[in-house]
Amino acid sequence: MSTDLLARARAGDQQAFGDLVGPCRRELQVHCYRILGSALDAEDALQETLLAAWQGLASFEGRASVRSWLYQIATRRCLNALRSASRRPPMDWPPPGVELPEPTRLGEVTWLEPYPDILLEGLADAAPGPEARYEASEAISVAFVTALQLLPPRQRAVLILRDVLGFRASEAGDILECTEESVTSALKRARATLQYRRAQSADLRPPPPGSVLEHALVQRFTQAYEAGDVREVVALLTQDAWLIMPPVPLQYQGRELAARFLAATGFRPGRSARLIPTRANGQPAFGLYIRDPRAPVAHANGMLVLTLAGSQISALTGFPGTSALRIFGLPRTLPD
Repeated sequence: MSTDLLARARAGDQQAFGDLVGPCRRELQVHCYRILGSALDAEDALQETLLAAWQGLASFEGRASVRSWLYQIATRRCLNALRSASRRPPMDWPPPGVELPEPTRLGEVTWLEPYPDILLEGLADAAPGPEARYEASEAISVAFVTALQLLPPRQRAVLILRDVLGFRASEAGDILECTEESVTSALKRARATLQYRRAQSADLRPPPPGSVLEHALVQRFTQAYEAGDVREVVALLTQDAWLIMPPVPLQYQGRELAARFLAATGFRPGRSARLIPTRANGQPAFGLYIRDPRAPVAHANGMLVLTLAGSQISALTGFPGTSALRIFGLPRTLPD
């Protein structure tokens, strides 16, 4: 950090302030997303963080790095948001007249949205500290962020600071304004919960992003889904694949239940879909559009994110609704 840059920012130079905090913007937004589970909420929290940093720059004493100071502000904003957030409105799902099979289990996550890969660009320079336990690709995946949402807010923040970002216990304590002992205790409880969730994941690693194998699998899925071919879609799934739809609590496991669920919902008679490819949470994803039977247009219906395992799909996560479209740059309607 340039002392001159900090001095100019304190004197009211907005350009200097932008140069000071700019290198941390992307990682701070991802940090807020991991805590809040929503790309839109993370964007709001980032803006609040930068505003608070600008207004409070005179009080920054320089005992820690600007980066740690910004993480302190961002974490505080996110925890306050979780404490003050009103309950999300109930999801109006399933549609009237749709008969669903009995789910394997009920999910516990009350709110989750996908995160655009374009906002992950440039994070490679922000390498985690030596105490981090998770690779960057795992720590942004839908499965990992979903597991985070099951932790109490303070445990969630501690685990992210220590095991994802690699802050030392003393640094995490400073950020959270608590003792090292409190950090260690919260981290122990969070790890015990998350380890259980982690043990449920597939053994096969996904193919590299942009690889021939990933491209071929995505193409096969797209063609089968747009054709309404339940059998072909199910053939691409692993035997123990999950179909998940946060915040809808219904979760289905296995090919048989997947086939019954898809036949009753996405592939029911009279329904035709278009998939617009994108990437979310480091994984292949799609904007899901439903063709209007009365007009040459397709209406946005939600998003799909694929979790790949080897040459198959181990989880298909659907996000009903259109709230996440804007941050992905996707329109609400498409000419068809």
